[in-house]
Amino acid sequence: MSVVGVAELAAMVPDGAKLVIAKDESGVAMAAALALIRRGVKNLHLVTVPVSGLETDMLIGAGCVATLETSAITLGEFGLAPCFSRAVKSGSIKLKDATCPAIYAGLQAAQKGLPFMPLRGILETDVLANRPDWKVIDNPFESGDRIVVLPAIVPDVALFHVPLADRHGNVFIGRQRELMLLAHAARSTIVTAEHITDDNLLEDEARSGSVIPALYVNAVAHAPRGAWPLGFGDAYPADAAWMSRYITEARTPAGFARMLEAALQGPGARLAA
Repeated sequence: MSVVGVAELAAMVPDGAKLVIAKDESGVAMAAALALIRRGVKNLHLVTVPVSGLETDMLIGAGCVATLETSAITLGEFGLAPCFSRAVKSGSIKLKDATCPAIYAGLQAAQKGLPFMPLRGILETDVLANRPDWKVIDNPFESGDRIVVLPAIVPDVALFHVPLADRHGNVFIGRQRELMLLAHAARSTIVTAEHITDDNLLEDEARSGSVIPALYVNAVAHAPRGAWPLGFGDAYPADAAWMSRYITEARTPAGFARMLEAALQGPGARLAA
């Protein structure tokens, strides 16, 4: 494990990778996503856990995504995700519609080294009808009991943002325990962190229970305000002015290009009138 720059971290996501990312509340590595866009990554199979917003919308708008596996894409209080909506309507991306429990179940199968995971709640649904890779089988322990089995979701790379990491490669996730699932399920894990400490987080009794050990982490990049323009816990709120402007501008490809250019300049950049 090594502490690297954000651009070097983004270089660890190859074209065509199955990339798993966290929902807005868990820690979105926007600085790394923008570095991926700057690099021109292509043909990602993006898996959101279980929903996503601006990160996915911008990756789609920049032409980085070929396949999207998700249960929802929304910018929440700010409105609909314009690039996602445009891509679905035009058919420019392949959409693998899922449910929140289904996303988690597929990752849990990968975490446990299993080929599939059973799940009940999607029997007789339209989601199931449109997912030929999900199968309905007989419960081998109870005759006449039908159950859905979902294939394991095995990401090539997990990417997320955390409040704190150490130089040994251990990362503190606080109460966002689902990030542990991402790291366990993926073949490799790369992380951006608000702060880097010289202390060993696993030796901190108060924090160690919420630390992903370096064993599961391939690289960490120091990225202060690394979730911007999204908020990050108690550290900073979402940039409401930027997000509101994005909703308006990104309704067209030209407007999205303007917002992307501003985002690539970082949090201090002024939006053109």
